[in-house]
Amino acid sequence: MNPPDGEAGAALAPDADAALVSRSCEVSDVSFGSFLAAGDRHRVHWAAPDGLEVAGGGAAARLVADGPDRFETLREDAETLFATVDHEGPAATRPRVFGGLSFGSDHDADGVWAGFPAASFTLPAIQLTRADDATHLTVTRHGPDADADDAELALATARERLEDLPMMRPHGEKPGVVDTEWLVDRDAWTAQVASVIDRIREGDLRKVVLATALRVDLTDDVDIPDTLGRLRRTYPECYRFLVQPTDGNGFFGPPPERLVRREGEVVETEALAGSVPRGDTPEADAEHARSLLESEKLQHEQRLVVDTICEQLDAFGTVGEGEQGVRKLTNIQHLETPITAVLDDDTHVLELVEALHPTPAVGGLPLDLALETIRETETWDRGWYASPVGWFDAAGDGEFAVGIRSGVAGGREATLFAGNGIVGDSDPADEWDELQPKVRPIMDELERET
Repeated sequence: MNPPDGEAGAALAPDADAALVSRSCEVSDVSFGSFLAAGDRHRVHWAAPDGLEVAGGGAAARLVADGPDRFETLREDAETLFATVDHEGPAATRPRVFGGLSFGSDHDADGVWAGFPAASFTLPAIQLTRADDATHLTVTRHGPDADADDAELALATARERLEDLPMMRPHGEKPGVVDTEWLVDRDAWTAQVASVIDRIREGDLRKVVLATALRVDLTDDVDIPDTLGRLRRTYPECYRFLVQPTDGNGFFGPPPERLVRREGEVVETEALAGSVPRGDTPEADAEHARSLLESEKLQHEQRLVVDTICEQLDAFGTVGEGEQGVRKLTNIQHLETPITAVLDDDTHVLELVEALHPTPAVGGLPLDLALETIRETETWDRGWYASPVGWFDAAGDGEFAVGIRSGVAGGREATLFAGNGIVGDSDPADEWDELQPKVRPIMDELERET
């Protein structure tokens, strides 16, 4: 669904003299997939396991930043953007910006990542919000001439257009897969793993997360809203996101891992590291879970992640570690430890994101040495893979997931990502085998059944 006239084009930068006016109304339930499919640029989607779901189109404003100071730039521009907010509607529909950042600040926005700067967040011009068993339509205006009358007229127009969309959208046929190719094949990747293991055993390096990517050639054009709809059914326990800054490629996926959530003074995060497959029978599944809990190697990997996150959050407040358990997903299971903190000061969620990213689960330990090893070892550009994706609002509250189990796609091409944590007693062949299930969440929604 295209945004109201005048907001479908280039996004607007924050303006200190501009007002931000937002109006919402409750609507009958409607297909979020149809809503997304009707738009053609600045599309965003966010769905959290706790029930909040937002689909947005167009850009009332955008926050874009590059370089090592990108977090500070985002916070400063957000303060300008949210300086004057006139919002009428439920709290769930309040103005929020949705987007994410690249894995590293030295990101190149080219190739499959064309249109993706090192940081990009969009304030949707028009959005649907599903929360608390209700669906709301919201229109947002931002600019020197934005006012309540303009926003209310735009809302009425958008509501009329919304009535043409169906409540349910049948998912079309999967695009089909013609060919696949690992950007780093098995022999090359296991050799990289072996070299990293040697470095870990010889020095201060304790863990490195190595990743690779699978290039997929498709039979037909990929329909990302359709794919997200299928992922909703298959991975209801995961986040689902889409960031599509232009009418080109979209970055999307069903990541299982929360990076951080801040609501007032309360912070929630988790350590998710170590993985084994699901079993074909309840008995086999339980045996896999037991091996996860009893593995010295995986427990060591998990402990490194937990300790590091707790140390990083300790600078912001009082930290608490929950009981370790097993997180069971559709095709894989992980060790999981919940971690909470109570903030001492008014800390913006972006400050927490900056402190926590990249976590040891996607980077390594010690972080500086691990990132140096990744740069020297990996022969491809991670782009936004394993990056923070999510939202934040005027109060500095927000929630971010870790952009794993993800892919970037457009037209008849997709690139899917997977990575593994390498420690001193890792086995290269086992690590390659452990990679394979991590591309299946999206791959399963691209391949046609034969």
